[in-house]
Amino acid sequence: MQLWVGLGNPGGKYAGNRHNIGYMALDRIAEEHGFSPWRSKFQGSLSEGRFGSEKLALLKPETFMNLSGQSVGEAMRFFKLEPGDVTVFHDELDLAPGKVRVKTGGGHAGHNGLRSLHAHIGAEYDRVRIGIGHPGHKDRVSGYVLSDFAKAEQDGLDDLLRGIADGAPDLAAGDKGRFMNAIALRMQPAREASSEVAEKPAEQPAAEAPDTRSAMQKLMDKFR
Repeated sequence: MQLWVGLGNPGGKYAGNRHNIGYMALDRIAEEHGFSPWRSKFQGSLSEGRFGSEKLALLKPETFMNLSGQSVGEAMRFFKLEPGDVTVFHDELDLAPGKVRVKTGGGHAGHNGLRSLHAHIGAEYDRVRIGIGHPGHKDRVSGYVLSDFAKAEQDGLDDLLRGIADGAPDLAAGDKGRFMNAIALRMQPAREASSEVAEKPAEQPAAEAPDTRSAMQKLMDKFR
């Protein structure tokens, strides 16, 4: 069994925040793959389902971001899981929007949700790092991650979440490469369309018809 955790903050006020992209990823996976309705459990929301023979529990901690580890630790004890059975989906400032990376272990890089997880379960869990970009200065980070995705970002965000859902069965099977390919396939059409527009040659003026007049006609026309 695997436990997939999406990090975010509970409540409508935060629903569209960049910091909640972990929640968004799990919501899309549950929706696209027919997982059970969300129910309150382990100080969070829980949905369960399967990819083939692999059973999964999806958990959205509702303790607020900086206490996420409490919820995850409780779920792990109930299901008798180890850190290696856990995959955490979270926002990543150090990746450009639309970029995704998968890794095991490592530091928390100041992310409050990961910091809490480290304190409760250690560092050796898998992470799906979902890029949201950086505002450019550390003093702007807090306001940036707690702001909503802009309208202009919605199409790209939807493609990204669809790609994550497409690749979820591969991720559950341990094939991280195919998981990443599924995301790339969803994101590729947008890049190709913009490339075609950029590379479309400018229209050329219509070629002039050849002048078939004789030398005498040209001279006569000149003095008319």
